[in-house]
Amino acid sequence: MAVLPILTQEAPILRQKAKRVPRVDSSIRRLIDDMVDTMVAAPGVGLAAPQVGVGLRVVVIKTDTNLHTLVNPEMVKWDGEQIGLEGCLSIPGYVGEVKRYMQVVARGLNRHGKPVKIKGDALLARAIQHEI
Repeated sequence: MAVLPILTQEAPILRQKAKRVPRVDSSIRRLIDDMVDTMVAAPGVGLAAPQVGVGLRVVVIKTDTNLHTLVNPEMVKWDGEQIGLEGCLSIPGYVGEVKRYMQVVARGLNRHGKPVKIKGDALLARAIQHEI
């Protein structure tokens, strides 16, 4: 596992649509492990693969109690509204108010390629929306 460099807002990959992961294999699991190490070292709440230079749809999110991984994530349900301060590891030093849904449900694959759903509200909902 390794701490990877986090790209900043000037990097073109951050403005490109990330590609679906065709299959969760050992290289994707290694990417997930490296992303978690990078997010924790930063420190941050979440990280998407393009932020470390990989144009794939992979996100990791860490709350106080859980680590969430979503491969090919998509939001399938949302409700409510919240406005709060938000930052981004790819825009160091910037924090701004962002309007988000209060509750969301996202689905994708876990690190083993199995389908999962994550239900989140408040901070987890905000992080899911930010990373997707």
